[in-house]
Amino acid sequence: MTKHSQGLSPSLTVLMSVATGLVVASNYYAQPLLDTIARAFAITANQAGFIVTAAQLGYAFGLLFLVPLGDMFERRSMIVVMTLLAAAGMLITASSHTLTMMILGTALTGLFSVVEQILVPLAATLAAPEKRGKVVGTIMSGLLLGILLARTVSGALASLGGWRTVYWVATVLMVIMALALWRGLPAVKQTSTLNYPQLLGSIFSLFTRDKLLRTRALLGCLTFANFSILWTSMAFLLAGAPFHFSDGVIGLFGLAGAAGALAARPAGGFVDKGKAHLTTTWGLVLLLLSWIAVALGQFSVIALIIGILVLDLTVQGVHITNQSVIYRIHPDARNRLTAGYMTSYFIGGAAGSLISASAWQHAGWNGVCAAGAFIALLNLVVWWRGYHRHSGAE
Repeated sequence: MTKHSQGLSPSLTVLMSVATGLVVASNYYAQPLLDTIARAFAITANQAGFIVTAAQLGYAFGLLFLVPLGDMFERRSMIVVMTLLAAAGMLITASSHTLTMMILGTALTGLFSVVEQILVPLAATLAAPEKRGKVVGTIMSGLLLGILLARTVSGALASLGGWRTVYWVATVLMVIMALALWRGLPAVKQTSTLNYPQLLGSIFSLFTRDKLLRTRALLGCLTFANFSILWTSMAFLLAGAPFHFSDGVIGLFGLAGAAGALAARPAGGFVDKGKAHLTTTWGLVLLLLSWIAVALGQFSVIALIIGILVLDLTVQGVHITNQSVIYRIHPDARNRLTAGYMTSYFIGGAAGSLISASAWQHAGWNGVCAAGAFIALLNLVVWWRGYHRHSGAE
């Protein structure tokens, strides 16, 4: 490794956090626009939901097959090239005239937007050990803010110039970010002696050998499924009776989510202090309870906002805790740990989108909330069983 003995400067931490948010946002611009896109392409809500699923499946594929390369190659060049390729995917989406082209562009962007999962372990490597949890918390806050503010920005831009404007603007911003990363990031050489097949194989062996990693990966999967269940169908709820909100107003609900996500930033610091178990337990209990407020959201905007705040706070809190815990286990394999954990996380997200669109189609908002509460309950059971098996490990 080179150039990280001095730790990570605050300005570089901010750049990496913003880059993480901007790149991951590219997968979520479509969510508040699903109703509009469904009308533009004359498709059903269920088919429109597949646009989000395509992004998340592309992302899961990239996590598994591209992120581990960060343990082999010089990471700055890799980060810049992948950022530009993600921008190319958005260019295809912006100019698409069929659903197939839109899904192709979305999947391509999803595939290369995993670049931010190379940025996160790079930040953990560059950070001073005693500040690692805090730095990971800051970068991961950038990630979730990107996911949430994507909806607000997307709704606002679509109101001004139609849904395609969102993708044109995002493409330009991604190219600018690629240049900023090329200038700002240090070159970090990797020392792994494994070849590519061995590198991929080692991801599975890391998770099969370690119960703690498996439990944390499953928690991530189910937690992000909860997040997707809420956000995929919310556009349909808010666009219909009794609300009839526009794309711009629907996008503003992302601000409530962003506030919740920001409130979770101290979670990484709690892990630095040895409180990972407590943060996880309370996070999962509150996640289950948040569905009560979300269910009441069909009658009251205030209840919905409270539900969003609590749900996003707990999802982000559990996620930061998970990542801070797993980075301590095998420091030499951070990219592979990220690949395994985040693949599980985004498979949960893709499944959550499908479950949500289907629940909405068949049982409306009550169906969506029942599905979310069931997954949250399952999450608590997984944690309780997993924790009793490795209670000394954290």
